[in-house]
Amino acid sequence: MTDSNDNNKILREGDPAFGSRIFGWSMLGLLLAFLINNVLDVGFDYPGIFGIFRGGGGAAWLQMAICLLGIALAVGLVLRYPRRSLRYEAHLIHAFNVYFIRALFWAVFLCGIVDATLSFMRVEAFIEPLMGEAAARNLGRANWVGTWIHMPLIVLGFIVALFTRTLGFVWLALLIVVAELLIVISRFVFSYEQALMGDLVRYWYAALFLFASAYTLFDEGHVRVDILYASFGRRKKGIINAIGTILLGITTCWVIIGISFNGKQSIVNAPVMNFEVSQAGPFGMFTKYQMAAFIALFAITMMIQFVSYFFDAIADKRGEPGHRETDTSAAH
Repeated sequence: MTDSNDNNKILREGDPAFGSRIFGWSMLGLLLAFLINNVLDVGFDYPGIFGIFRGGGGAAWLQMAICLLGIALAVGLVLRYPRRSLRYEAHLIHAFNVYFIRALFWAVFLCGIVDATLSFMRVEAFIEPLMGEAAARNLGRANWVGTWIHMPLIVLGFIVALFTRTLGFVWLALLIVVAELLIVISRFVFSYEQALMGDLVRYWYAALFLFASAYTLFDEGHVRVDILYASFGRRKKGIINAIGTILLGITTCWVIIGISFNGKQSIVNAPVMNFEVSQAGPFGMFTKYQMAAFIALFAITMMIQFVSYFFDAIADKRGEPGHRETDTSAAH
């Protein structure tokens, strides 16, 4: 009978799987490089990596070098820890993704509460009597609120996530129900309704479904329509999952990320740069630009989770110990 130290060693060390590990970590390295290059494209007018074919000069080659560096870091990580098991690396990647998702929950919770409060104060003209004319003017501008209110709250969310363990999905679902209930009560009992109330529900509702999707993948909670898969053994399921992850999962995430960050006028970059607001303007919440970013964050968290899922699938295919049973897999 092995003790916990022996089990940890088994899960941490395994036969080298250089090809699979380099592929998985390269996806994450390229993802990081892509996000850095997007900041350079949008914030500093860099030409993009394809600028090397359009006379982009040194800036374009720098961005290409960033992509190559992302791959090099992935290869270097695998060579630095040549016998680290696929299960252990899948766990590390998932653990980071859990923290990231938890931080996003706290960010949307804090931004939702504060922005809804500010919106209510704008609608009822409470800001100027309480804070002065300058504050009323600033808090009526989406770019000022986004920069000086939302951004610090998002940073605070990432800090709070370091000290908590709940992912917050249950609480966020409860908050959505409470917000909807308040709309019903205020509308039918007090004949009072403001645009901010619907904005808050949509804001939290979008966050709940898009941010919870990656953890649902980890928990095998997505609907799987199959005829033969349920009867396969663990190794054959690992092969199917690995192929599906590459052809359907990771590929789809790259398509969403590529469209989301395709230049300054893309569906994510343009709203975020302009701090886009809803048609309600100052009478609603200033969070529409964040909801545009939710699309990209969904793809990013799914990409990270798909790499973890891919490592687990390859480990199943290789028959490595440490397989994690879920309710779905146990039923099969």
